[in-house]
Amino acid sequence: MKKILALASLLAPVALVAQPSDESVVQWERIVGVVTAPGVDNPVAGIKAGAGPWFARDGHARVDLSTGRASFDVEHLVLVGGNASGTPGPVTTVNGTLVCNTGTTNQEILDTIEVPLSAEGDAQFRGHFTSLPATCTTPLFLIRIGASLPAAAGRWIGTGAVRVFGDRY
Repeated sequence: MKKILALASLLAPVALVAQPSDESVVQWERIVGVVTAPGVDNPVAGIKAGAGPWFARDGHARVDLSTGRASFDVEHLVLVGGNASGTPGPVTTVNGTLVCNTGTTNQEILDTIEVPLSAEGDAQFRGHFTSLPATCTTPLFLIRIGASLPAAAGRWIGTGAVRVFGDRY
């Protein structure tokens, strides 16, 4: 019995080292729409919200803060209310936005390239952020209106929810 315990105590540290948690990966397990009344702004990190409430059925985002590799998917990101209810209305492109060091003097806002938003409100991106800050604390992920709607370009309409660190998938 003593030999088994001794062997187990020797192997335990090896098991911990063999499966490191990669804290440089941040993931948002869900994308949700902005909840705001028409004409009322709900800024996040100084970025204005899109006009009216938005709903997203599902989605997720993932960023590797050490390599810049990023991805996001959003499903059925649509307006809730008004004549365009249940559709993305005039929004046909979106960007994914990573906000690092949120609310600090060294806050940084990084955007993905613009991707199409389908008539059903679906979009996806796979690629890289070209430059990341040395540190990225309190990261946020936003879905923002692309240049296809100049009057509202850059406003956020969705955000990552349920943020977790470490590569879980």
